[in-house]
Amino acid sequence: MTVTCDMMVSEDGYAAGVNQSLEHPLGEGGERLARWRFERPDENAAEIAAIATAGAYIMGRNMFGPGRGEWDDDWTGWWGDDPPYHAPVFVLTHYPRAPLEMHGGTTFTFVTDGIESALEQARAAAGEREVAIAGGAATARQYLSAGLIDELRLHVATAVLGAGEPLLTGLDELNLKQIVSVQRELVTHVTYRVVR
Repeated sequence: MTVTCDMMVSEDGYAAGVNQSLEHPLGEGGERLARWRFERPDENAAEIAAIATAGAYIMGRNMFGPGRGEWDDDWTGWWGDDPPYHAPVFVLTHYPRAPLEMHGGTTFTFVTDGIESALEQARAAAGEREVAIAGGAATARQYLSAGLIDELRLHVATAVLGAGEPLLTGLDELNLKQIVSVQRELVTHVTYRVVR
């Protein structure tokens, strides 16, 4: 079973801008990373569709919400009542929380015992389908560093952030083989195989 990771990044390698918050989920200026999804959805339809094909997803707590510490049980994610995943989602956290069932088949399960446990649970839930590391950058770095991602799909936006949350910092031993690259007006989609 393939483990994939789709990440939007700036041309200078940031997956989010500075000062991520409730008002700025992608950090200040980070919304420019997603312009291709909202301003050119038709020409990027294949790449957008591929992000949503996994049988299970893993994300970090920051990807699920802006809070830290104990959970605010009223917070159910950035996406409203019907998140786009429509599959099991495993959220890495240090704070226990009961599973959260949402409309459309998305259930958030909160995992407190590390990235390997989350991957094991996601693989069991995904069946024969792929498991996707949904982000954010720190979570993707942990899985890349541990050699647990098979395919990295970068969506390089035509934006320079200058600062923020870097995706590949500290991964000096990472060995990537480019499989395909597709250039569009607002983004270049690059798929890499992670070579072990």
